[in-house]
This record gives sequence, structure tokens and C-alpha cells, in this order.
Amino acid sequence: MTEAPRRVRVTADTPDRRSSVHTRGIALPGAPIDEADAVFARALMRSQLRLALGTVAGFVLVVVALALTIALIPETDEVLIGPLPLSWILQAFAFYPVILVFAVLYVRTAARNERRYRALRDRE
Repeated sequence: MTEAPRRVRVTADTPDRRSSVHTRGIALPGAPIDEADAVFARALMRSQLRLALGTVAGFVLVVVALALTIALIPETDEVLIGPLPLSWILQAFAFYPVILVFAVLYVRTAARNERRYRALRDRE
């Protein structure tokens, strides 16, 4: 019979040898472990979560409003652009600019949040 493979114990570095803040699985490189940094990191994560939820809620609201507008205004079917009704054109192409606007707004605001966090961390 063959022997079972040996088990190897894997351990992490000791806390005094790490050079980053670990908060719920997020490591911030180059920062010493400090309670104030952990508080700032948690505040940044909460801020980014609020931003993400607000962005998703706004996006869903705008998309639902656009879809309802297309569905509730039957005159859009009568307006032709080439061989296609306006409602088809709106369904096919109107959502992409909305996605782009929300993506750009989210990225700019997330970057601003992170700059504010770094400014607070560096001021400490």
C-alpha cells in the first residue's frame, strides 16, 4: 500500500513582521499597523459601499424610467428613423450612454473618496 502524503502546516507572518493594515481582508500596503489606520480604512470601505449602493439605485431608477417612458408613450412607435420605430432605437441605444454616465460618475467619486482617505491618513 502507498503511504498518505505528509501534511504541511502553513502559517502566516507574525503581526509584528507585517507592514500593512489588514481590515476585513483588505491590505493597505506601506502603512504601519495602527488602530487609527484601521478606523480610517473601515470608514473608507463604508463610504465606498454607500457610493456603490447609491450608484446602483440611481442607475436602476433611470433605466426603469426610460423603459416606462418607452412602454407608456405609444407615439414612439409611430416615429420612424429609417425603417425602425423610435422605440426600438431607444431600446437599442439609449441605455449605453446611461451606463457610461453612471460608470464615469462612480469612478470619479470613488477616486475622490480614496484621495480624501489618503489625505486623512497622511495627516495623522
